[in-house]
Amino acid sequence: MSATDTIVIGGGHNGLICATLLAKAGQQVVLVEAAETLGGLAGQREFHTGFNASVAQTLYALPKTIIDALDLPRHGFVPSVDAMTTTALSLSEPPVRLESSHLSGACDADTAAFANYKKQLATFSKALAPFWSKTMPRIGAAGLKDLLTFGQMGFNIRTMGKADMLEFFRVATLPMRDLVDEHFSGESLKAALCWDGLLGSQLAPRSPNQGVLTLLNRMAGHWEGEHSVPAGGMKIFVDALTSAATAAGVTIRTGTPVAQIVITPSEQGQHCSGVELENGEVLTSERVISSADPKTTFLDLVGPRHLEIEFSNRIRRLRSKGYVAKLQLALSELPKFTGLDTPSGRLILAPSMDTIEFAWDAAKYGELPEHPVMDVCLPTLTTPDAAPAGQHILSANVMYIPGELKGGWTDAARDNLTAQLISQLDNYAPGIKALVLGSELLTPIDLEQQFRVTGGHWHHVEPAIDQLLMMRPTYEAAQYATPIEGLYLCGSGSHPAGDISGNPGRNAAREILS
Repeated sequence: MSATDTIVIGGGHNGLICATLLAKAGQQVVLVEAAETLGGLAGQREFHTGFNASVAQTLYALPKTIIDALDLPRHGFVPSVDAMTTTALSLSEPPVRLESSHLSGACDADTAAFANYKKQLATFSKALAPFWSKTMPRIGAAGLKDLLTFGQMGFNIRTMGKADMLEFFRVATLPMRDLVDEHFSGESLKAALCWDGLLGSQLAPRSPNQGVLTLLNRMAGHWEGEHSVPAGGMKIFVDALTSAATAAGVTIRTGTPVAQIVITPSEQGQHCSGVELENGEVLTSERVISSADPKTTFLDLVGPRHLEIEFSNRIRRLRSKGYVAKLQLALSELPKFTGLDTPSGRLILAPSMDTIEFAWDAAKYGELPEHPVMDVCLPTLTTPDAAPAGQHILSANVMYIPGELKGGWTDAARDNLTAQLISQLDNYAPGIKALVLGSELLTPIDLEQQFRVTGGHWHHVEPAIDQLLMMRPTYEAAQYATPIEGLYLCGSGSHPAGDISGNPGRNAAREILS
């Protein structure tokens, strides 16, 4: 048995960020990670001999404030200066290329509308940006700090100007389809613009709820929502986080799964006093911070016996089904996509919003879509040493793929879907089938099992209106503290949500230190 100030469960980016900030403030911190490597979904792994890639393929939501707070450039992470271009591909329309506030390949009307569309979204995102890095007040809170948070939110929205303020309130919870239909006519362009509000969620273009808010959250990062890959790939980012943690004094233990969070009686009722590892070792601490998802934290590691029945029922009801699969292909050479000189940047294979909608309709009933939609990139164009010389990796986020597939995820089901996806890619890049040396398909259930993420959900908990802000993941656990004294959350299931932003980890550390 050993004692420390803080134990952090999970070595993904949020756990590493939280641990580092606490250690820099003088705490003795031990981070325990079940896997042999750090980084979680951003960690690099070999999926075929000599081919290395991450499940998280780009950065777009990481704020500059976190880069600066951890001094990541000193640890080898240099943010890319240039954002990736995004190309909307269709078999019936010419490619449309999106670069910051400029379009190429679209009709004149869409090209003219694009700059104003991006400018207005940037205005909305800037007004909301401070609140992704704040602890949201509890429901009914009336303290000065809480009132100032609400007051600043109202002030930021009001100072956008009357026209923008009224427009913000109108579009904030619009379906993504309604938003882009108002501005554009090109089908593949509208599908690509929908994508970043929907990716990783349980929403389709017609779904009302928070697609626009998710997009605005993602636009608050260092690259204002544009995607980027650091020089050296995602591995460089994880290595820099690890280096920063180690330099701050964090003790990191990989290959160390936690069996349970230890709960002991206290004057207040219950206190979290440490963790018991699967090997039987007990680590004691003043507090435990879990970057695991809320269901794993409360139902598996704490156990319902330590929770009020109403609270545990709310945790059980959290919506956390993932619908994104990951396809990795090892290719013998660079594929040639029709209409493109080079397949650089991101390629959105979603010919129309209806294609996205129909894929979602099938998945929500546990069926595979006839035409899955994909977000494709070739990481070896920026990180050539991730594969053998002259060879390449194709990495794709595939939606919508149900974790609970009718008939189950048998080997045959995986093989059939992989073959279907490669055939679909062959329509856009003729001859790519012959280039495939090896492949890996990770369904949501594979992500759940390999990365210990309930449902394989990117955000741990669906970022819906009833599971956001002071309700994320649920009340009594929405300010990083939990009903159990000494137990905190710092993962993607906390405010503001998932993606590689680091906001939950940074916010939790700030709350603990305040």
